[in-house]
Amino acid sequence: TFYQCLLICLGLFSGRRTCFNIDTRHAKIIEGSKEAQFGYTVQQHEADGQKWLLVGAPFESSGEHQTGDVYRCPLDRKPATNCTRLHLEKVSLNNVFERKEKMRLGMTLASNPKDNSFVACGPLWSYECGSSYYSTGICSRVNSSFDFTHSIAPAFQRCETYMDIVIVLDGSNSIYPWYEVQDFLINVLQKFYVGPGQIQVGVVQYGERVVNEFRLDDFRTVEEVVAAAKNIDQRGGEETRTALAISVARYSAFKHGGRPDAKKVMIVITDGESHDSPNLRKVVEESEKDNITLYGIAVLGYYNRRGINPEAFLREIKFIATDPEEHFFSVTDESALKDIVDALGEKIFSLEGTNQNGTAFGLQMSQAGFSSHIVEDGILVGAVGAYDWNGAVLKETRQGKVIPPKSSYMKEFPEELKNHGAYLGYMVSSVISAQHGQLYVAGAPRFNHTGKVVIFTLTNSGNLTILYSLYGQQIGSYYGSELAPIDLDDDGLTDLLLVGAPMYFYKGWEKGRVYIYTISLQGFFIPDGTLGPSEKTHDSRFGAAMSTLPDLNGDGFSELVVGAPLEDNHKGAIYLFYGQQNSIQPKFKQRIAAGDIFPGLRYFGRSVHGMMDVNGDELIDLSVGALGAAVLLWSRSVVRVGISIHFEPSKINVFNKDCIRGGREVSCMLATVCLNITPRTPITDPKTVGIWLDDKFIFILENKNHLCSAEMVSYCLFTQEVTDYTHPLIFSVNVGLQNADEGPVLDDGWPTSLQSELPFWNGCDNDDQCVPNLVLQSSSDLLDRRQFCGRRERSTWPPCVHQRTSGERLVEASRRKVLVEARLENRGENAYGTILHITHSANLQFSSLVLKVCVFCVSFGFSVVLCSHFVSFIQVYFRLEFEFSRSVFLNYVQITLRVSSEGEEMSPEDNINDIYHNLKYEMFLLKLFVLQIQNLGMFPVSELLFTLNVFAVTRNANALLRLSDLDITQVHFFFILIMFTDFSIKFQPQTTNLVFFLRNGSFKTERCVIIVVKFKRLDLVMTAVVELSPSSPMFLHEERPMRHIILEIRKEEEYRIPIWVIVGSTLGGLQLLALLVLALWKV
Repeated sequence: TFYQCLLICLGLFSGRRTCFNIDTRHAKIIEGSKEAQFGYTVQQHEADGQKWLLVGAPFESSGEHQTGDVYRCPLDRKPATNCTRLHLEKVSLNNVFERKEKMRLGMTLASNPKDNSFVACGPLWSYECGSSYYSTGICSRVNSSFDFTHSIAPAFQRCETYMDIVIVLDGSNSIYPWYEVQDFLINVLQKFYVGPGQIQVGVVQYGERVVNEFRLDDFRTVEEVVAAAKNIDQRGGEETRTALAISVARYSAFKHGGRPDAKKVMIVITDGESHDSPNLRKVVEESEKDNITLYGIAVLGYYNRRGINPEAFLREIKFIATDPEEHFFSVTDESALKDIVDALGEKIFSLEGTNQNGTAFGLQMSQAGFSSHIVEDGILVGAVGAYDWNGAVLKETRQGKVIPPKSSYMKEFPEELKNHGAYLGYMVSSVISAQHGQLYVAGAPRFNHTGKVVIFTLTNSGNLTILYSLYGQQIGSYYGSELAPIDLDDDGLTDLLLVGAPMYFYKGWEKGRVYIYTISLQGFFIPDGTLGPSEKTHDSRFGAAMSTLPDLNGDGFSELVVGAPLEDNHKGAIYLFYGQQNSIQPKFKQRIAAGDIFPGLRYFGRSVHGMMDVNGDELIDLSVGALGAAVLLWSRSVVRVGISIHFEPSKINVFNKDCIRGGREVSCMLATVCLNITPRTPITDPKTVGIWLDDKFIFILENKNHLCSAEMVSYCLFTQEVTDYTHPLIFSVNVGLQNADEGPVLDDGWPTSLQSELPFWNGCDNDDQCVPNLVLQSSSDLLDRRQFCGRRERSTWPPCVHQRTSGERLVEASRRKVLVEARLENRGENAYGTILHITHSANLQFSSLVLKVCVFCVSFGFSVVLCSHFVSFIQVYFRLEFEFSRSVFLNYVQITLRVSSEGEEMSPEDNINDIYHNLKYEMFLLKLFVLQIQNLGMFPVSELLFTLNVFAVTRNANALLRLSDLDITQVHFFFILIMFTDFSIKFQPQTTNLVFFLRNGSFKTERCVIIVVKFKRLDLVMTAVVELSPSSPMFLHEERPMRHIILEIRKEEEYRIPIWVIVGSTLGGLQLLALLVLALWKV
């Protein structure tokens, strides 16, 4: 090998590379009730000079009711933590009949670091209005001392039944029977929704004088009011002073127990004209000025019983009624009062109406507090159920609640999509734009089934203006259910907005996705990619929770943590993404699974938050919620290790052996390693740096396993004999953790290794360039004519007899290889990177190279040989072997050798040798009587002429044979050309010539048919001759080898069996058969 390494380690390497600086081994787990959903929300909080973790438990019970609550847990490294319940379920509104059952308090938490207060919301808090319960939601504001300060209920509105009703009852003597009036009163009271925040009832009875039977605030329930009504007796009286009764009810009944903002209703029931009618106009006008709605009920029993015309009486009662068409009733007598009970109730409750901005019917099921976000001048809350579940965003300020009108949303949430239930306000947040200042952001994950995010402004007067809208891409992905604005560089301006779509479906699984939007200086929201979970995960719900984190690794950019609570079969996981210039790194830096913390965790990552140093090490720590648990994860310090190496001398001089090691002279040097540790984040426990050298490398350290706490360490090194002086030695220094489980971690964005080169001195006058003078000489072992014919048995062979070209080389039939002897000499300076290039003709194949002197060379393929260091005035002898190809045949051979080096050659013309020879190949043919010709030589034979003479006539020109067929059996793929001439009719002697190319053995077969012969025996003599074309590169041992073949022809005589032999044999056989039959018969 050419490279050697010096390894310096900071302790031992351990841990997985998927982890960075969030410690998973020493996590603190705070356990709570799973049934209470402890851990549903987590929020780091500082109050009373101490750091706390607020944990929401929205299913916590208070007695028999499941109200939800918030716990505070002290943050420290103590193994046991006792959390305290804050009992925020006591949150309430005055004068409201509320229902706290399943209000889910603690479902959302928002901390305000400016005044160390926080807000906890219960979006399902509801209150009774008539026969309905309205879930408008409520939030608790808690100060820095964990004292409840006030309730926040921006969606709360007074019930339509929030009324103070005073019944002015005529009790004069003319009313008869009284129990009918009393039954009417009881029936009407039973229709009223009496209670806090709803209806209060007072009763005034009059005749000659006015009496308050009971005041508005005397009773709190219908049962109490009805019981009191049953005890009202008729006061009697000779006069009916209706004007006086109205006046007393106006200034007395409504003053005692009346509520300033309640709707005022006065019901006047009488059976006759008033005796103080001149004052009636005045008291009615005064009542109208006090916003009292007057109802008039005329009982005509007295008039009917006496046959009096009631016209004047009816005019008076209609005058009393605020709206004569709607608020006036008349009955024939006292018993008929029961018939108008329902109609009166409907008329009274129709007063509920709407207020001026049209919100009375839109917020009853708003569930305000489903999300919350603290802003500069108040609290922003999401109300997903407002306006038929399209949702809304409300705001609570010191000046009061801010409720945008429904018309503010109509453009982005058109009426035709109202049945979709967009859930606007599912998540609320805010960004700071350079162009627009503070902008509010709200998600509507069910808008048009794909989800939507709106960016808007909201003034304290209720003017809401939507500036931008962002849209989801996939149906059912719940795009916009989670939002996370990030100020990457902490300059006060929001750089990114991240939008979660936790139900995004990808590759058959509900994995989840987070969309990134860059906020430009002009205030535009520009898509900038997406984030996703690990490819190996299945149903993750990635993006169900998100939180921005301050800088964790010291690069000056904020980070992002994303929860995936359904990963690993609902065990859960979180992903940590690091910030970078203008964006978030697309690949998560660290994945922390629930199984890495504690095997019993479930839904780990359902909530995340990190904003402060929890354990006092000046590092930001992370809080994660799970089912029945809250997990604290500690950050670890990040350090960088700067590495530098200095060598003395700066180059290795292998020609100067200045040390003795093991009895050998070697070259020594000094290597100094400097380590500089730079903390990227605060570090309170710096670790000792340990230096270790692995002695398995060829470099030997004098003091092995040396431990040193200094930042600079020197090593005495020496080199053994090496063969590659061209490439420098590479020193690799790697740093790792001394203890992977404790202390700081190395910055994974900073190199943990350093490679430094230590070159060799080239030994030349010019340090940069050597000037070698390579000289190459070579020759082959192919025989020339003199060498070939030097043997006695070859002296008569044709090549040795005839003169041929002097440059020819003769190749014996048994030769398989060609050897080239070469000598390479360097007559100049050292030659580095010496390369021998070998090229040859196609009829040769490179076999091997054999060095006769010890020089380090390596063969690359079949045409390049590399010798790294070729010193001055050295000679190298080597042998090249080539094999003749069996597939390519040429009449020449060519071998070219060229040598080169990295230096500038002094005389390049002697760096090339070209060996070129014309070739003649010896043929070794075996000829047999069966006319089989076989090539026993190494090389293929071409242009071979074979002549066969067949004498087929007698001396008298009588034809003996006629050639009727010709067949030659030959080897596959070998081409044979046959030329012959037919016998003439004149029976002249014929000669058949066959010229063919023969390779690796072929033979010819001739069949001759005798036509007529008149002799018993005839011997035919045939001659076969083999010769080569003059242009053939082959040669034979004989000039024109000839062979004779004698063919004997005989006439076969016919032979027949005589007839007497046949007859005698038959008779003898019959006689023998008769004897055998006779013998067997006697037996």
